[in-house]
Amino acid sequence: MIPVKGSDKIKVKVDREDRLFSCNNMTVIERCEDFTVYRIKDVTGEGIMTCHKVFPGIDLIYNDFHMLNCFSEFVPKVEMIGIDHCREGRIEWEFEDNSYMYLGEGDLQINSKDNHAMGFGFPLSHYHGITVAVYVEEAVKTLCNVLDGFSVDPYKLREKFCIRKRPFIMRAEDSIEHIFSELYTIPNKVRKNYFKIKVLELLLFLSILDVPLNGEERPYFPRKQVEKVKSVMKYITKNVDKHITLKELSLKFNMPITSLKLCFKGVYGTSPYSYMRYYRMHVAASMLRRSDESIADIAGKVGYDNSSKFSAAFKSVKGMCPYKYRKSFV
Repeated sequence: MIPVKGSDKIKVKVDREDRLFSCNNMTVIERCEDFTVYRIKDVTGEGIMTCHKVFPGIDLIYNDFHMLNCFSEFVPKVEMIGIDHCREGRIEWEFEDNSYMYLGEGDLQINSKDNHAMGFGFPLSHYHGITVAVYVEEAVKTLCNVLDGFSVDPYKLREKFCIRKRPFIMRAEDSIEHIFSELYTIPNKVRKNYFKIKVLELLLFLSILDVPLNGEERPYFPRKQVEKVKSVMKYITKNVDKHITLKELSLKFNMPITSLKLCFKGVYGTSPYSYMRYYRMHVAASMLRRSDESIADIAGKVGYDNSSKFSAAFKSVKGMCPYKYRKSFV
């Protein structure tokens, strides 16, 4: 492996030279014959992308992000197909028409990357997943020579899944989940050849997938709604000791309750109530680990007047009562 110094900043050139995307805050941190590691960093955190060359014309990229936003320009100069699988967290795409779409745990999306002009974000501040990037013209030549009778045509896949400007999205069924789950746990010593097997398996499966039956329409949210919902999230997390109703949020942010609930779940993957409950327990857990305050005082600081109700809520989220949780860190 050949480390690459931090001074090697690029305005895009992931290993396929100028074919993939632009990103001003990307740095190559390691490069070797089979893969390249990139770091994207800003004030909100950082992301690591590990790009493996599987075949000429086909890359497999591990994405590990712990940040809020990644401003980049997805402007491929060749025809391509991007296949994204979300393992953990949530990813937000912003499109040229100022609308947003979200991918959650277990989701699979396929598109041509033609409409990603603004960038993407991570509403939960973390995202872990895999991207299979297929550069169509080069991949066609590769796949023709891989196996006799191998019947995957990247041009047909692109026509099948990328005919609309919006991405094709589906919940990853057992057959697809099986393909990706093994990619997350593969031993290093067999990694190179195993990548080839799994990528071929994925492409073959997609070639026989019935799109009308398996495609899933996802709501797209306008920028104004998304910005309001993000303000709602900041407001309720800053007031962790208060119980704020949906009606109060609706009036404060001038947003109908139905729209607020729908957009909030689209952005964060859960309802405002569930999000706040989990956040309260996260704050309480931090206090239990780092302070000597009584459980009753901590309960009050996260909006619970009743210690028994707090203990029950804490156990439902953390799997143990507050007292046992604290003792486990002593």
